[in-house]
Amino acid sequence: MQVRNVYMDHAAATPIDRKVVEVMLPFLNESYGNPSSFHSVGKVASDAILNARSSIAQILGARADEVIFTSGGTESDNLAILGYARKNKDFGKHIITTKAEHEAVLESCAELEREGFEVTYLDVDEYGMVTADQVEGALRDDTILASVIYANNEIGTVNPIREIGAKIQRARKGSAKNFPVLHIDACQAASALELNIQKLNVDMLTLNGSKIYGPKGAGLLYVRRGIKLQPLQFGGAQEKRVRPGTENVAGIVGLASALQIADDGRVQYVQKTTELRDKLINGILSSISKTRLNGHKTERLPNNVNISFMDIEGEALLLYLDSKGVYVSTGSACTSQSLDPSHVILALGMPYEVAHGSIRFSLGRDTTEEDVDYVLETLPPLVEKLRKISPVKVDEKYY
Repeated sequence: MQVRNVYMDHAAATPIDRKVVEVMLPFLNESYGNPSSFHSVGKVASDAILNARSSIAQILGARADEVIFTSGGTESDNLAILGYARKNKDFGKHIITTKAEHEAVLESCAELEREGFEVTYLDVDEYGMVTADQVEGALRDDTILASVIYANNEIGTVNPIREIGAKIQRARKGSAKNFPVLHIDACQAASALELNIQKLNVDMLTLNGSKIYGPKGAGLLYVRRGIKLQPLQFGGAQEKRVRPGTENVAGIVGLASALQIADDGRVQYVQKTTELRDKLINGILSSISKTRLNGHKTERLPNNVNISFMDIEGEALLLYLDSKGVYVSTGSACTSQSLDPSHVILALGMPYEVAHGSIRFSLGRDTTEEDVDYVLETLPPLVEKLRKISPVKVDEKYY
């Protein structure tokens, strides 16, 4: 079998779209002025940021002044959770989140616990989903914030954000303090799901460029007008003093372009990747015994396939696949340096052995049916080889 290169780690990072590169280039080597400068060169950069902000706001159904530019998803999550909680701690110190969140959310919440806040970590079901009723049931008089991931970065499960947001808004109407508010991490959702904040009923929303064929190091936080945040860094008046520092003009312009391209091509992208996703899932489950699909069967991202291969180590299978030109992940790219099992798989009620054997295949715009066929042909002998030398034996009740 001839080796071919098959990149199936788009949930970790995507290549930059050529059209995005084209709009970024002038701000890397020609229009390089500081947007805060009062001369004409600086004004070109300032106008570019203004146009990018307006373009993004239109896609989100928001006002331009509600868009704050950051360095990416992690910073946006940190700013939303830490910035909001610290600014509003006099009104309440209770926060709600789930056990299957991205580490950027979980570690922010852990930091707040060290500062005296109380965090309720909601259980998720066997598919990694939390319900609106669960969130509503956890609300207290001192709850100021709920943070729920829109689409899980590891297993692809899509949470019922619209319903959760409606419950939050209903609770807020009965409060004189205008609390609680809802933040969602939508980094994985941007290419495939609804982003209009009015339809989603959200108050803060995190996005980044590296998941939507835009630049790394560029992200944003939508913050509903009237919400106050305490900055995490200091030293300038940029981004309404909430996120000071000289703006990454090229990154911001690239982020806006990438989001526009994703928004325009959403329907076609979803249709194509869903068909390939289902072929890959069905092919793996039917050709390899002792396998389990992680995440919801239908309420999941169109490009996400997360499979636990019993009786083997996921890291070993990843390396074997790499030698065959297939590039995948064992979980979130942000925790790839850790040998700990996926906290998301554990949150599903699975044991360590199942979590350790999980592999995430995430498809992209350029993934082809031939790529899927190659993976389906390559996988079975590798799994068989690893199982022959593995001391791990997972209880059959888990698959």
